[in-house]
Amino acid sequence: MSVPLYQAKAELFRTLGHPARIRVLELLQDGPKPVRELLAAIDVEASNLSQQLAVLRRAGMVTSYRDGPLVMYSLSTPDVADLLAAGRRILGAVLTDRDALLDELRAGGTGPAPDAATSTGLDGSRAGQSR
Repeated sequence: MSVPLYQAKAELFRTLGHPARIRVLELLQDGPKPVRELLAAIDVEASNLSQQLAVLRRAGMVTSYRDGPLVMYSLSTPDVADLLAAGRRILGAVLTDRDALLDELRAGGTGPAPDAATSTGLDGSRAGQSR
């Protein structure tokens, strides 16, 4: 039994709902990478990275293959990179009150998020404060 298109889309976006998965996809935009290189670039335990890679593989967003002793990962389609670029454009349009994040988006950076104590939420409120 097939699922409705809107449900399949929702599942795709749920797959993108973890910061480590987004970071993996960002790193793979430059081409295939071995697991050890992904692990060095992402601050997670090896077992957690393995779980996140499995989720991305099951969703069809990445593919894996062996290159000698290395397990390599790559984006399954250039459309995944296009989706990440669209996310960047959307954030640029909606986060007008986050100057530091906007500067990073415009510069093409993929660094860590600002300190939660000084960041603002999507509604413009400061962390720890309500409107």
